[in-house]
Amino acid sequence: MREVWSTADVERLAAERSAPDVWDYIAGGSGEEVTLAANRAALDRVAVVPRALVDVSACDTGCELFGVPSALPLAVAPMAYQRLVHDGGERAAAAAAAAAGVPYVVSTLSSDPIEDVAAVGGTTWFQLYWLRDREVVVKLLRRAEEAGCAAVVLTVDVPVLGRRLRDLRNGFALPSWVKPVNTDGEVGERVPGDSAIARHTSAVFDPSLSWRDLEWIRAHTNLPLVVKGVLDARDAARAVDLGVRGVVVSNHGGRQLDGAVPSAVALPEVVAAVGGRCPVLLDSGVRSGVDVLRALALGAAAVLVGRPVLWGLAAGGERGVTAVLDVLRAEFETALRLAGCPDVASARHLAVAESPA
Repeated sequence: MREVWSTADVERLAAERSAPDVWDYIAGGSGEEVTLAANRAALDRVAVVPRALVDVSACDTGCELFGVPSALPLAVAPMAYQRLVHDGGERAAAAAAAAAGVPYVVSTLSSDPIEDVAAVGGTTWFQLYWLRDREVVVKLLRRAEEAGCAAVVLTVDVPVLGRRLRDLRNGFALPSWVKPVNTDGEVGERVPGDSAIARHTSAVFDPSLSWRDLEWIRAHTNLPLVVKGVLDARDAARAVDLGVRGVVVSNHGGRQLDGAVPSAVALPEVVAAVGGRCPVLLDSGVRSGVDVLRALALGAAAVLVGRPVLWGLAAGGERGVTAVLDVLRAEFETALRLAGCPDVASARHLAVAESPA
């Protein structure tokens, strides 16, 4: 890990150390992966206009997210089955996030229990999928509260799983030691030409999730409710009207609707529609500290980082995730200074232009 200078370096290490079908599961998107590529292209087109003659001898990268301090405007995105890439699993990734001083979002489909992940001592948010069994949902919410989670992040863009062609071609299934331990379930065995993960989510996820269910969730938890997977400004405004405390602009990293708008393109309209009533976060395609700066300049309060953390875990367990977060911190601090921003708040006042790249 001493040879790591960017998240791309970690990506190469992770690819070398992962089985081909596991790497396809990590790296792949849905359909022809148009949206997967578009997320990066959209961020690369955002050109930040730096300010000059600003004293940046001191630079504060910290912020507050849902009432809790964070060392960076960044949280680790929820990702399922992290023991698939390293025995340390979610606990190792959460420990690295805790050491870096940033929140970690533990998935409903975590391969380590909520309680074990929260016990590493950092700020933990719980990501909720809408399940057919409401008793399981209630139990998950209670467990998240009792474990000390600071927020509930409801994912709203997975009524069904996107058609992930790499997984279908590989007949992808989880090894026997990786399970959705929070729901006491089994994902199922390998079937040629099918995805065991898609079969499992079809059986347990409830595609009837609608606006009326937000009130039900709020009635069953005292934690701040954040909605993840919003791309339309009208949906963002309605969610805030119904009492959500945060919105994550996300297309699930290009893994759901192929052809969906890139998150960075949708972000400014969502920010305008929310009108400062709650934080708006960006997810999908973030690969560098410069991307974090771009997101802030577009109006985001913070970003969620997904695949790079998983690359770090695959490459070196907790040390690998630490290396990724260290790179992002160093890149972001340098980018802030070069943009003439002594703190995170000033980055939100930067102008942006569209780059031909």
